[in-house]
Amino acid sequence: MSLYKDQSLSIYNSISKEKELFTPLHQGAVGMYVCGPTVYSNVHLGNCRTFLSFDLVFRYLKHLGYKVRYVRNITDAGHLENDGESGDDPILKKARIEQLEPMEVVQKYTVDFHNIMALFNANPPSIEPTATGHIVEQIEIVQTLIDKGYAYEKNGSVYFDVMTFNEDHEYGKLSGRQLEDMIANIRELQAQSDKKNPQDFALWKKAEPQHIMRWPSPWSVGFPGWHLECTVMSTKYLGKRFDIHGGGMDLKFPHHECEIAQAEGAHGASPVNYWMHANMLTINGKKMSKSTGNSILPRELFSGNNDLLKRGFSPTVVKFFIYQAHYRSILDFSNSALEASEKGFNRLMEAFKSIESLSHSKKSDFDISAWKQKCYDAMNDDFNSPILIAELFEGAKYINAVKDGSASITEEDAIQLHATMKAFLYDVLGLEEVGKATETDGAPFDAAMQVLIELRNSARANKDFATSDRIRDELLAAGIQLKDGKDGTSYSIQK
Repeated sequence: MSLYKDQSLSIYNSISKEKELFTPLHQGAVGMYVCGPTVYSNVHLGNCRTFLSFDLVFRYLKHLGYKVRYVRNITDAGHLENDGESGDDPILKKARIEQLEPMEVVQKYTVDFHNIMALFNANPPSIEPTATGHIVEQIEIVQTLIDKGYAYEKNGSVYFDVMTFNEDHEYGKLSGRQLEDMIANIRELQAQSDKKNPQDFALWKKAEPQHIMRWPSPWSVGFPGWHLECTVMSTKYLGKRFDIHGGGMDLKFPHHECEIAQAEGAHGASPVNYWMHANMLTINGKKMSKSTGNSILPRELFSGNNDLLKRGFSPTVVKFFIYQAHYRSILDFSNSALEASEKGFNRLMEAFKSIESLSHSKKSDFDISAWKQKCYDAMNDDFNSPILIAELFEGAKYINAVKDGSASITEEDAIQLHATMKAFLYDVLGLEEVGKATETDGAPFDAAMQVLIELRNSARANKDFATSDRIRDELLAAGIQLKDGKDGTSYSIQK
């Protein structure tokens, strides 16, 4: 069903800095590329927000009836520290720390990434290529850039010539930066002397003796630059021009800026029609940072095994919370915000599940068709999920009014209401029902847990550690984790 013919979707384009009417290159089909994770550690919440934002885009485009080819890469080589220009390869660094082969590190954290996204009920991409699987194509595009005069070799490494490129193109148009300012402000980096210009970036790096992941090339035994893989894989699977390129706001410069330069230099055309960027996460009003301890992994959030929140929250509640903010706005995690979101989610799902039991009348007090279009209007406005959720709450409000007898609904409208809410809750937002055991709202389960917690506290006070440990361990074996904190003991359901 081609709903897109009746809907007018607008997307905020980061390169024009305006909302633009979405017109795909090929009618009825969409090509979308999103920068995936560098797999050297557990995926963090900031990454998850980006991937969930584009899962929403993917789901809505499919809901509208588009045939979508969604490509999201795995970076398993070439991403050095310092924006991919110098320093250690984080995969090799982790391999040394964990005493593993680099590809064991890659496999371990790729599996973790997939598992976390599955817990969030995110759809897998259509294609998930890896950097190491496309070395030949990366070498080919480096040679093309050299042949066209946009790259040069020095001491076995190859660099993109930004100054030459800027003579007939515009380097910096995505980030809004002026090349002269960038050159004036650039700091000295390792191997800077090999470059003609401090703003030039690596296309191919000659491997140092200790660098394990290396491949032969016409210039040296080495490895590709970080920016190169996305240009190669996006254009290989989506064409030299495609519809949407997404990623986190932090990738706008230099990564995406370099992607544009590489593609325009090699292919002579701008590669992407619509650039989309998801904003960052904060926790308790502060930027997420491992070094300051203001950081939390998804599993820690789900289990409650962390020092930042009082208890755990289910993946679908976290996802619902994320979608209550627009993908381009900063989102702050806090215990109170997640608790409020959980209560709202439960109210919304309870209302939805009660639609089929509503009593029907000969007339309705609510214009279902107009409300349905408002839901589409929200998503058509640059995938505005918070406005969509607000409209779904309007639907829930009407359902509750029918339940208490202050409003009426016809059978036909009840069917349409149910179908619309189901489509947006499950198909578009990708939400799932949460088991009663995860709700802490004074239900019998919660009351029983409080009794066990009090028994354990009493045992600890009496120094009966065998009993207190038994309660803790047997609950954990049953999938319930106790957490002792300054405010007392709380529990969370393990997924």
